[in-house]
Amino acid sequence: MKHLALTSMLALALAMPAFASEKPGEGKTVRVIMPTQIEEHFHHYVLLRALQDLGYETAEPAEAEYQTIHLAIGSGDADFTANHWQTLHNAFYEESGGAAVMTKVGVILEGALQGYMVDKASYDAGITDLSMLKDPEVAKKFDADGDGKADLVGCMPGWGCERVIEHQLTEFGLRDTVSHNQGSYQAIIGDAIARHANGDPIIYYNWVPYWVSGVLVPGKDVEWLSVPYTSLPDGNDANTTFDGKNLGFAVDNVSVLARNDFLAANPAANALFETAKIPVNDVSVAALAISKGADSTEEIWALADKWIADNRATYDSWLDAARKASE
Repeated sequence: MKHLALTSMLALALAMPAFASEKPGEGKTVRVIMPTQIEEHFHHYVLLRALQDLGYETAEPAEAEYQTIHLAIGSGDADFTANHWQTLHNAFYEESGGAAVMTKVGVILEGALQGYMVDKASYDAGITDLSMLKDPEVAKKFDADGDGKADLVGCMPGWGCERVIEHQLTEFGLRDTVSHNQGSYQAIIGDAIARHANGDPIIYYNWVPYWVSGVLVPGKDVEWLSVPYTSLPDGNDANTTFDGKNLGFAVDNVSVLARNDFLAANPAANALFETAKIPVNDVSVAALAISKGADSTEEIWALADKWIADNRATYDSWLDAARKASE
C-alpha cells in the first residue's frame, strides 16, 4: 500500500507542472490599445479571448489613433496592439523608441493592401492611373464641391497613410488639381458611397482589410488605380505591386507590436503573438458586419467568439504553442 501511495504521489507531482501550464498567464494583467476605428477591433478581441483562455486578466481596452498607439506602447502606457502595419507604421515605431523598447511580433494579417480607387465607369473610360488627374479636365470629373479640383477621400492625420498621400500629391504634380480631404473617414467615405449610388464619379483612398470593399466591390463597382512609379516618404523602398499593378503603397503585413519587457516576462503571450494569424478576408467580413450595426462591445465579442468556434483547431494550436513556451 505504501508503494502504491508513493507511486500515486509521484504521478500527481509529475502532472502538476503540465496542469499549471494550462493557465500560464494567471495572476497577470494585459493592457491592449486599439485604433479608434471600431471596425478594426475584431482581431484584437480574438487575441484577448486567447489571452483570457491562457489565464490572463485583460484590462479595459484603450483606444487612440495610430501615432498615439505607438507612443503609448513606447512609453509603457500599454502592452500591445494588434494593428501595427510593418511598413506604413515604421516611422511611428522608430519615433516611439523602436527596437530598444518594443518588437514587431509575428504576422497576424498577411498581405494587407492600400491604395487609390475610382468608380468602375471612370476606370473603364480610361482613367487608370493616379497621375492622369494632373490634367485639369480629368480632375474635374471628380469634383464634388465645385472648386474645379478632384476631391480625393483621403487619410486621417495620425494614421500614417496621410504621409504617403501628401508625399505623392507633390511627387506626381497633383497639388493644383487634387484636394486631399482628411475629415472623419467614415463620414467622407459615406458621402462618396452616396455619390457613387447616384452615378457620380468618385476617387478615394482605401485599405484591405476593411468594410468598404464589401460595399464598393473591386472589379464590380470600383477599381484600383495604378501610380506611375514607386515613391514613398523618406525614400522607403518597398514592394508596392499587387496583381501586376503598382498601387503606390507597400503591400504590407500587420503584426502585433508589444513592449519588450512585457514579452520577456510573458513567453506564453509572446508565443501566442508569434503564432496567431487570421485571414484578411475574415477580418473584412467582421468589419462589414460591424459597419452594418453589430458595433457594441458585446456584438464584437460575439463575432470574435464565432470566429474561434469556426476555426477551433487553428485557435487551439495557438494556445498549445503558448502553453508549450511557458513550460
